[in-house]
Amino acid sequence: MGQKISPTSLRIGIQKDWSSAWFGGRKYIPYLKDDLKVREFLEKKLRGMGVADIRLERGTDTLNVIINTCRPGLLIGRGGTGIEELKKSISIKLKKKIAVRVEVVEFRNPEESARVMAETIVDQIEKRIPFRRLMKQTLAKIMSSRQVKGAKIQMGGRLDGAEIARTEHLEEGSLPLQTLRADIDYAKATAHTTFGTVGVKVWIYKGEKFEK
Repeated sequence: MGQKISPTSLRIGIQKDWSSAWFGGRKYIPYLKDDLKVREFLEKKLRGMGVADIRLERGTDTLNVIINTCRPGLLIGRGGTGIEELKKSISIKLKKKIAVRVEVVEFRNPEESARVMAETIVDQIEKRIPFRRLMKQTLAKIMSSRQVKGAKIQMGGRLDGAEIARTEHLEEGSLPLQTLRADIDYAKATAHTTFGTVGVKVWIYKGEKFEK
C-alpha cells in the first residue's frame, strides 16, 4: 500500500495535517471550488519563488493564506507591495466580499522541501538541461542536508527528446514508505517541453517522528 499511495495522504491525521482548514457544512462545494481556484492561481503566480507549502484557513468572512517560502523578500516586495497585490488578485479571483489575509513564513532549508526541489528540476528541464546530470546534482543537494536520511527522484516522459517515453529514477539512503511514523515529504510537478510533458516526483525522508 505504501508503495502506491501518496506518502502525504497516507499520513494525514498521524503526523501530517490538512493543507486547508475550514468547516463548510452546506457550503462545502463552493468552498472547495474556491480553494482550488486560489491554489491554482498561487501556483502559477508564485512559480520560481521557492514556495514550500500553501495553507488555507477560513473563518466566516475571512480567508487566511499562509505561504511557506524560501524567498520571502521576493514575495513580500518593497514595502509589502507584493502582499497587497496578492490580496487584491485573490479577492478578484474569488468574486466575493471576503477579507483576505496573506501571511508569509520563511522556510530556511530549500533542499528539505520536495516541492521546491521538484519545481527546481522542472525549471531546469524546460531549459533543456540533460536529465541524468540534473537528477544527480539535485539528489546530491538534497542529501547534503543533515536532516535528510534518504531521497528519491523520478522522471517520466520523452526524456532528453527520446522517441519512446520512459521512466527513470535515482535514489540514495533509506526511504521506508510503509512506516507511518516516517517523516516523508513528497511532491510532484510537470515540465512542459517541445517534446511533450515530463512528470517529476520527489520523495525526501527526514527520519522518524515519535509522539511525545
